[in-house]
Amino acid sequence: MKLGIELVKNFKDIFKDKKVGLITNHTGLDQNFKSSIDILNEVTDLRALYAPEHGIRGDIQAGQKLDTYIDEKTGLTVFSLYGATKKPTCEMLKDIDVLCFDIQDVGARYYTYIYTMAYSMIAAKENNKEFVVFDRPNPLGGKKIEGNMLDLEYRSFIGYYPMLQRHGLTIGELAKMFNEEYGIGVKLHVVKMEGWRRDQEFDDLDLSYVLPSPNLPTVDSVYNYLATCIFEGTNLSEGRGTTKPFSFIGAPWLKNTLIIEELRKLDIKGVAFREVYFTPTFSKHKDVLCKGIELLIKDKAAYEPVILSMILLKLVRKHHEEFDFIKPYTPNGHPFINLLVGDNFIKEDSLNILEIKEKFNKDQKIFKAIKEKYELYD
Repeated sequence: MKLGIELVKNFKDIFKDKKVGLITNHTGLDQNFKSSIDILNEVTDLRALYAPEHGIRGDIQAGQKLDTYIDEKTGLTVFSLYGATKKPTCEMLKDIDVLCFDIQDVGARYYTYIYTMAYSMIAAKENNKEFVVFDRPNPLGGKKIEGNMLDLEYRSFIGYYPMLQRHGLTIGELAKMFNEEYGIGVKLHVVKMEGWRRDQEFDDLDLSYVLPSPNLPTVDSVYNYLATCIFEGTNLSEGRGTTKPFSFIGAPWLKNTLIIEELRKLDIKGVAFREVYFTPTFSKHKDVLCKGIELLIKDKAAYEPVILSMILLKLVRKHHEEFDFIKPYTPNGHPFINLLVGDNFIKEDSLNILEIKEKFNKDQKIFKAIKEKYELYD
């Protein structure tokens, strides 16, 4: 298999006599760990770099804002897309003709990098720049989808377009969908991979796992992210500040053994649950011992993490007066939980699990028809 960035020399015409900018981070590598920055620096006129959340080298923790700085290795200016602005300004783009994107996605709707790409595509269109995406595999594969469609009332930087939590598209396919289905209209080039199939998940590939952000340290954590990221909108720890972020959830008051007993009665496929105890070194419940639950994946093919997220949250809410959704609310007035879910049915407790599953089935049919139009691989 070859990644998009490994095929850049086949697309020299796109870059001929043009000044190039690159949005990337530490995952922008070829299979020999050569940086996309260095690759483009050799074969194009690379003029500027643009950093998303976690920075261009992956050395910034979640939520920390960045300012413009100089990359020590290349001497190029790095413009922050996770500070005062999340969308490149006219000033940031004035010295380039083509804006490129090469970042590993994780296949989840609320992962911010895909909206860094979307906002940048919009900016490129507004400033008459071309846009290039170097494609990479979806680590969750390209077949399975799960979740509910985002209601645009809850649009945010963790959910900007109507799509499912588990979307089953590559970053290049997402770019095509954003561009055509949702009307961005930029001049887009997707540099496809060679040798990737839709049914391949990360474990099927001969690729080294480079953690896409500091709190997704393992392949299993990428799957569990779809089950536990919802707890970012609550007063439970989602495991940040531990050795297993997104595979642990907990709180000082959590009745973890009771919740595990109830989960086991439900015979949930593909995942097991273990009681754990942890003390986060940062983030929620810093320096306080938490009673927790660990998610242990047994069968990725059978695992449905998005519906598990709904089950987990409902069980925790049912058994704990201490449970709450985090405040303050977001600038648009919506609780953070609604932005994560893309709807208000969890916050309002208006649907039971059977009704949520019915909503998932309906929304998955709608999204499947959309996504198939933009699939680049068999």
